[in-house]
Amino acid sequence: MKCPYCLEDNDRVLDSRASQDGFTIRRRRECLGCRRRYTTYERIEATVKIVKKDGSRESFDHAKMKRGLEKACWKRPISDEQLGGVIAAVENELEANFESEVESRHVGELVMEQLRNLDEVAYVRFASVYRQFKDVRDFVEELRPMLAAARKME
Repeated sequence: MKCPYCLEDNDRVLDSRASQDGFTIRRRRECLGCRRRYTTYERIEATVKIVKKDGSRESFDHAKMKRGLEKACWKRPISDEQLGGVIAAVENELEANFESEVESRHVGELVMEQLRNLDEVAYVRFASVYRQFKDVRDFVEELRPMLAAARKME
């Protein structure tokens, strides 16, 4: 690991911690050249390939999923830890149930399931893009089961 300050390739690890998602390790390091400290994050690389609608395949991209979730959760009371939990739950589900490939629609459904439990507004935002709603009727159809559940709770 090269020091981000002096670019020397000689450091020592002061502290290592596994994150809550189980896929990331945080390491606190000290450069033996300039003695400055910095933090690195190591992620386990997902082996599952995503099969897109057009048949193309791409590796699961943690950052791409995070960007999509951040858009859906914009200006909502959702922390980075909660977003990380959603991503970790989806990754865990993919690793547990799919060996090498999974269709993108399965990934989208898993994300929507997690968002439905986290924040209904973020869920509807994500669903509107993912399911490509054409008009307001599509929104109403998606909201109908949520509204029925809310009425039962009253």
